[in-house]
Amino acid sequence: MNLIHYLQKRNPSVPGIADKLSVPQARDIDRVRKYWRLIIDLKPEIRDIYGHVELADEKISVDHFVPWQYVAHDELWNLHPTTRSINSSKSNGLPDWDVYFKPLYELEYVSYKLSKENHTVSEAFAKIAKYHLNNDEIRRSLYCDGLSENDFGERLKNIIYPVYNAAMNNGFKQWIYEEAI
Repeated sequence: MNLIHYLQKRNPSVPGIADKLSVPQARDIDRVRKYWRLIIDLKPEIRDIYGHVELADEKISVDHFVPWQYVAHDELWNLHPTTRSINSSKSNGLPDWDVYFKPLYELEYVSYKLSKENHTVSEAFAKIAKYHLNNDEIRRSLYCDGLSENDFGERLKNIIYPVYNAAMNNGFKQWIYEEAI
């Protein structure tokens, strides 16, 4: 364990070293899938951020914007719904920042707003936050009351971009959904 702490301290741009040395036995993002399904049922016009596919009639998959292979966590701010085929296509690619970050934060903001305005979504958010929102600083910054869409987007950018950039610097390649081109 001391070696893991030593490696993590000296490699701050590589998150989750312990989880990469010993992959967690149980990863359950089904809670997040159910949460997004609830949101999509309330807002059937929601579309996937990569291929712009309406998700209302799709069996959704949960994508890690910055790949799990790099972050080794299932934090809510890095998770969003997509289709299974698009998620498979993306694999461990880094979505092109200029193309996909704005649709990501707009979608995440829909979730944020509903968690503040809809009792059922608020309860569902509280349940999944126990498992998928483990940093109190991020919780206070990104999920506090009263954020505009621009404020939310800036705060999400401040959280994701350093991790995204570190992943790119560590060899993860940019990805664009081919059918969207």
